[in-house]
Amino acid sequence: MIWNRTIECASRDEMAAIQSERLIRTVQRVYHNIPSYRTKMQEKGLVPADIKSVEDITKLPFTIKSDLRDNYPFGMFTVPMSEIVRLHASSGTTGKPTVVGYTRNDLQMWAEVVTRSLGMAGVHQKDIVQVAYGYGLFTGGLGLHYGTENLGATVIPISGGNTQKQIQLMQDFQSTVIACTPSYALYLSEVMQEMGVDPESLKLRIGIFGAEPWSESMRREIESKLKIKAIDIYGLSEVVGPGVSCECEHQCGMHVNEDHFIPEIINPETLDPVAPGEIGELVFSTITKEGIPILRYRTRDLTRLIYDKCECGRTLVRMEKCMGRSDDMLIIRGVNVFPSQVESVLLSMSETEPHYLLIVDRVGTLDVLKLMVEVQEQFFSDEVRQLEALKKKITHNIQSILGISVDVKLVEPKTIERTAGKAKRVIDNRKI
Repeated sequence: MIWNRTIECASRDEMAAIQSERLIRTVQRVYHNIPSYRTKMQEKGLVPADIKSVEDITKLPFTIKSDLRDNYPFGMFTVPMSEIVRLHASSGTTGKPTVVGYTRNDLQMWAEVVTRSLGMAGVHQKDIVQVAYGYGLFTGGLGLHYGTENLGATVIPISGGNTQKQIQLMQDFQSTVIACTPSYALYLSEVMQEMGVDPESLKLRIGIFGAEPWSESMRREIESKLKIKAIDIYGLSEVVGPGVSCECEHQCGMHVNEDHFIPEIINPETLDPVAPGEIGELVFSTITKEGIPILRYRTRDLTRLIYDKCECGRTLVRMEKCMGRSDDMLIIRGVNVFPSQVESVLLSMSETEPHYLLIVDRVGTLDVLKLMVEVQEQFFSDEVRQLEALKKKITHNIQSILGISVDVKLVEPKTIERTAGKAKRVIDNRKI
């Protein structure tokens, strides 16, 4: 199903023309309405007239999360509050939350891009979509909610948590689509097993998973345990929320709704554009938002862009599944370590559960990496020799991938805390 054939199958020249016109308009809006942006542009000797096409986007200054926090709460808005009909905010655990405001047109655009995303995933009007992302200030729940309604499908706005109730409603309401974080999807499969519910007895056929990095191994695990097709959706509140990009049924990269969001890939160290197809940090510019347009926002997510036409027929650029975040990357004794690398190793082993925690400490001047990992019940034995052999195997497998030693601690199933939101994978106790 192609929801908007004209846009989703546009040629590169057609898309560049759309982007150029909208970017020029957005730069003018930002320059004249946001003092901090105007100052940044003036420091680079730029005026709006210098931006003549999408090719000029690299002339513009970057935006980072602290820019939004420095202008808390409404300093980045380009319209008066009388035109803002909804506010969202991201987590404020590392400081003030980042606040985003939506005009009526912004909400319509957001519903449209989520509807497109659902169409990419194979969702149709007859589907019953159970939205188990959190509702409230987090954009996940309401983003999927209004996109589903816009598509004409049925939405169950259950929000996150209340896991047994989630499964009961899957049975009673015959949900065909589940939308939540991938780690919560695995937890749902655990609770189903405890409740004696066979996933094949449900009507579920598609899962729309996002809000945290997850590996191909985790995808296979979810698909195997829930008997569904697991689709990756991407978004962040600063850009709009879910619906910035999404996989189609071919699962070979997430199609970016690039008539609304222009993607770039930069080297996170030099901030220069990387060569086409190279991995780097994802940067987004919004070109249709009214409430809080944002230019060259550094997402910190690491991925690459694919410009080949997809088998589904869409010509929209695709972004590869994010391998992690540049600010989540751990540097242990000079080695770059991503939690997703550890996850892939664990999911390739039949003895472990996909629940783990990385703990980093500094002993003297030496960084020490500890891995707590749950062992499947049938393998968690009182026999010390058997557990030692498993520990040695995990240690060896991780060291062969990461190139550093890891202190592995095996724990019983359900020891590591579960959450309906983003899974916490790393505790860094170093004072850096």
